[in-house]
Amino acid sequence: MREDGKLDYLELPGGDLPATRAFYGAAFGWSFIDYGPEYAAFDAGLDGGFDAQADAVRTPLPVLFASDLKAMQAKVEAAGGTIVRPIFAFPGGRRFHFRDPAGNELAVWSET
Repeated sequence: MREDGKLDYLELPGGDLPATRAFYGAAFGWSFIDYGPEYAAFDAGLDGGFDAQADAVRTPLPVLFASDLKAMQAKVEAAGGTIVRPIFAFPGGRRFHFRDPAGNELAVWSET
């Protein structure tokens, strides 16, 4: 069951997506679900995906869950987080990105 504020997904840079998929499939037996030519999702103990879009974050992106995305964004801002990508839609829901006080970028997503 998904819980507010808990790690729910890990997004990794995709680079050469076919080569990345081939590597993880051969090395670890991972399988993938494609969401277009630049994104492949996986379930390897923790759901995640490889993002090969040119404007994708180039470091691992921890993604937390929120049942109320706007309320969670307000909490993040009130706690001192900096919104670096406002709420946007993607296949499967909506999310926003923020930086914590240490400079780490994270995202929060919701199904609605």
